[in-house]
Amino acid sequence: METTSRVGADGAPDTGTAEGVPAARLTVDGYLKAPFPWYGLDEAFTGPRWLMQVGTAADGTVQHGSTGHGDEPSVRSDAGEDRQRFAVVVTVASSPVRRSGDGTGVLDATTVSSAAWLAGSGLLAYTWPAQMDHTLRDDWLDQQTETAFELADDLDGPAWSALSLPVDGVPVAFHYRESEFGWVLAGSAHGGVHIGAYGRGMSAYGLGFSVVGDITSYA
Repeated sequence: METTSRVGADGAPDTGTAEGVPAARLTVDGYLKAPFPWYGLDEAFTGPRWLMQVGTAADGTVQHGSTGHGDEPSVRSDAGEDRQRFAVVVTVASSPVRRSGDGTGVLDATTVSSAAWLAGSGLLAYTWPAQMDHTLRDDWLDQQTETAFELADDLDGPAWSALSLPVDGVPVAFHYRESEFGWVLAGSAHGGVHIGAYGRGMSAYGLGFSVVGDITSYA
């Protein structure tokens, strides 16, 4: 797939510190460096909002990141994961094939498939079976991650259906699929970015997306 390159999925919010700076502040600073707008659920969602992590290129340019809504997901067996309700919105900067910042290589283009891959792998990070023996976890994740990659590379395949949702108030066609772990969708916004999303316990039907006016409100 020329668009995904298996860029890493966004992890859970970090609560540590570096050089005395709160992790929340460091996280917000990463989002503020992005040259593109961030997306989240629109104002119809009134629950908790929180930041995850940004993904950067070798030269430090921010390429993607995620905003969380609802319960912060956990895979702990005692966390009542079946009752967790969350939706994560992934924003991916749209870009063509281009030279890397250090001039030593070529960076792949990003498309809707990139957003689908990040969303699919992000969902897996929080939905692996908690009762699974840890020695089997890596094999399970490798297998499921490969499947997520293949699905993201075949958005016109039978695993995906069409779902129209508003983005900044305008209907946008998304690729949508469900699994035993939750749901994943991906499409393109109007501001030069692609949107991916994944969730569990919250229906994707009826969701809406909009530009985040103040990303610090998620911190």
